[in-house]
Amino acid sequence: MRTAARSGLLVAAAALLGAVAAAPPGAQDWTAAPAAGRPYAYLEGPAGSVLQDTLSVTNPGTAPLTVRLTGQGAPVSFAARSVTVPARTRADVPFAVTVTADTPPGEHRGTVRAAAAGREVSVDLRLRVSGPQLAALTVEDVHVDEGAVRYTLVNRGTTILAPRLAIRAEGLLGTVLDRPDRALPLTLRPGERATRTEPWPDPPALDSVTVRLTATAPGAAPATVRAEASFASGPALAGTAGLLLAAASGAGYAVRRHRGRSRTRLSRTQPPPTQPPSTQPSRTQRASAGATP
Repeated sequence: MRTAARSGLLVAAAALLGAVAAAPPGAQDWTAAPAAGRPYAYLEGPAGSVLQDTLSVTNPGTAPLTVRLTGQGAPVSFAARSVTVPARTRADVPFAVTVTADTPPGEHRGTVRAAAAGREVSVDLRLRVSGPQLAALTVEDVHVDEGAVRYTLVNRGTTILAPRLAIRAEGLLGTVLDRPDRALPLTLRPGERATRTEPWPDPPALDSVTVRLTATAPGAAPATVRAEASFASGPALAGTAGLLLAAASGAGYAVRRHRGRSRTRLSRTQPPPTQPPSTQPSRTQRASAGATP
């Protein structure tokens, strides 16, 4: 296997040397650079515009040179992707950069590449997009479930944002969730939305809570949104119902016992009722009545 690998390397080296030897004299000395001898291509304009510049390719060789042109990091377009430059000639190749409407103001980078005769030349492209820079972030579509809090972050400004998030939940008996401000693993371009889920593996079993999310980003005002949620699991409801039933039974027993004690006290303290006078005539009255003529 080592012998085969060495043989492959020798073949590749021989092919490369053959290509260099076959190249016309001066072919390896060609250059590509921004027109007018600038160190890099610089373009400036507002979002939604098309900016133009020129790339100069010089062929000092004795034979025509075919150059392939590409762009990276920016929407670069050329009049032709492949240009043949005659011997001892310089060709100025126009190119354009399309600045999309959602491109945020500020500095942007890209690269223009030219490849020919087994060599590649990279030209630095610097783009400045004009316009007011506004950082604005909102939190929308908040939903609270038993195991997660779902929300959407929206970049409403003109700059790229690196959002941060803090989340807090208050229940009837106090704080049930408190996660301090921390960076999120994402960036938002202007107009971009990102829906995320905040795990909540241990929510309360029985409670009514207010969840508050606060999102921040450098240069942007804090965005806070609140959402209400109620939690009521089956075991918690059963336990609560049992407690309520026990409390009701205890209260009924206490009332009955209190009434029984009250009746006992009344029976002990109340005097016996007086006997009403008899309506039957006494013996004296009966005798008097019999002696009357």
